[in-house]
This record gives sequence, structure tokens and C-alpha cells, in this order.
Amino acid sequence: FVTKIIKSKYKISRRLGVSLWGSAKDPFHKKNYPPGQHGLLGQKKKTDHGIQLNAKQKLKGYYNLGEKQFENLYLKARKHKGNTNEMLIDFLERRLDTIVYRFNLAPTIFSARQLVSHKHILINGKVVNIPSYRVKENDVVELKKASHEMPLCLDSVQKMEREVPTYLNFDSKEMKGSLVAAPVFADVPYPTLMEPHFVVEFYSK
Repeated sequence: FVTKIIKSKYKISRRLGVSLWGSAKDPFHKKNYPPGQHGLLGQKKKTDHGIQLNAKQKLKGYYNLGEKQFENLYLKARKHKGNTNEMLIDFLERRLDTIVYRFNLAPTIFSARQLVSHKHILINGKVVNIPSYRVKENDVVELKKASHEMPLCLDSVQKMEREVPTYLNFDSKEMKGSLVAAPVFADVPYPTLMEPHFVVEFYSK
């Protein structure tokens, strides 16, 4: 799972100037400046557009989403009643790959997506292999019994490197859990500052 592709994706932390996932393996800890020959010169003062763009890139990168996927989620969030910032976070946190990551069933968002795609995850007893699947309240999300001995999952669950947010309930022995309440931005345990209001401003122009 820790492939060259995943390592290359971690470079986004350096590009954005933050440890995006708070992981000890993040290369940002060794080289906390942007990649490229001009990285050591530091970053220029950002314009309003630059600040909004940076906020978008951080949130998009954190969830490992493509530009079109991310923009589509924003458009869905905007159509819903209520606060667009909160709805965007709600949509992101209800993704199946996000919940697998939140449960610590996988060490990274990248490997969480692979677990889902490779049919290791059940929802209410049925295999769901769509990472973007929107999990509903009281849906039971679990690792397939046949996958309980996978070293990647065992190691990740034993370490429990990330706190499980209050809107989720997780049983580490059974390797299963559920969404017990609607995700709220203030309750999401991001390891770095996220600013969804700037993301909304970026797309609202």
C-alpha cells in the first residue's frame, strides 16, 4: 500500500506548507518547504484568491479527491438548505472511504480508498466498493471477516493513531462501527487548520 504513488501524493503537504494528515511518514517533517528548485526561497504573501485557493487545495488534497469530484460536492452542498460550509464537510465526512479512514481501519486516506475498491468493506452486511458512497446515520460499516487478519488493518487498528470523532461509533475488536450523528465541522479532528468558508468563497466568484 505504501507505494511510489502514495509517496508522491504526500508531496502535497510540502506544496501547501502543512502536514496535511498529521502522519509521521509525511515528508513535510523533513522538508517543510515546497518541492522544486525555488522551494527554499519560501512562499510569497498570498492574495485573497491565493488564500482561497490554498484552502481549497488543502481540503481537496486531504480527502484525496480530483478537481471535478470536489467541485461537484461543493455544488451539491450549495443546493442543500443550511450552511454551505457545513454541508460541504457533511458530504466529505459521509464518504465511505473517509469513514474507513476515521475508524483507523487503514493508515491513510489512500489505503482506505483501496480497501473499499477491493471489496473489503461491508455496509449493513453487503459489500460496497464505491469510495464515494454516502453513508447514512445508523448504517453499519465493517471490515469483512475474511479481511480481519490483513496486516495493514490489524496494525492500523492496534495503533489507533487518529481519534474517532464523536459522530462515529467504532468497535475496534469487531472492526465495525456506524455513523451516529450528522458530521459537524467543529467536531472533525483535522490535524491542520481547515477553512471551508474560503473554499465556498473560491467557488462563489
